[in-house]
Amino acid sequence: MTASDDIILYTYWRSSASYRVRLALGLKKLSYIARPVHLIHEGGQHTHADYVALNPQALVPTLIHQGQVLTQSLAIIEYLDEVFPHTPLLPRSPLARAQARAIAMAIACDTAPLQNLRVLNHIETLFGADADEKSLWAKHWIELGLDAVEALIKKHHPDPEAARFCIGDEPTLADCCLLPQIYNAERFGCDLGTWPTIRAICINLGHNEDIRNAQPDNQPDAPNKADLISS
Repeated sequence: MTASDDIILYTYWRSSASYRVRLALGLKKLSYIARPVHLIHEGGQHTHADYVALNPQALVPTLIHQGQVLTQSLAIIEYLDEVFPHTPLLPRSPLARAQARAIAMAIACDTAPLQNLRVLNHIETLFGADADEKSLWAKHWIELGLDAVEALIKKHHPDPEAARFCIGDEPTLADCCLLPQIYNAERFGCDLGTWPTIRAICINLGHNEDIRNAQPDNQPDAPNKADLISS
């Protein structure tokens, strides 16, 4: 791993936003100190005063580098790309950079937030939604979002099943957003066969050891399989 001036990452194993940043750190081979923040235990550790003082949104991830605090996964990843320019996560071409950002934002801004824990908890509070209804809500928005992402990515891949990355010949910011969303898609029962281009990309990315190390179930705060339902 590359020396990284003591990067600290406040993370939660199943947070898709945290997963994005772990992927970026892994692809750049940047070592970091993980400080898990459990979103359910103790009333949600992210709501505790000491963490809110660090991140006023009370969200994960939060990254600290050289004493500076950064929030929001996409902003963190672009910061890492600028400070540690090896293994760039944005293409050189302005057009390709915009295309990679468009895919990333379609996921991180328009799809993922609608199935986050605080949204699911709120529809339970407001409307009395049970676990099955919350899953149906999440599944609806994930499928709608990934239908659009599949169409965006297909523009770059004449043969969808031969696709290796979202844009170009190397993983980018877009791939760092795609994999966490697919993890959630599987969690909520979506059929990945609906999106052959996305599925091919995820299979290819799964061969990368740094990517596998960033996966939720490989995190130090991931519970045992028997505990997953309550985590």
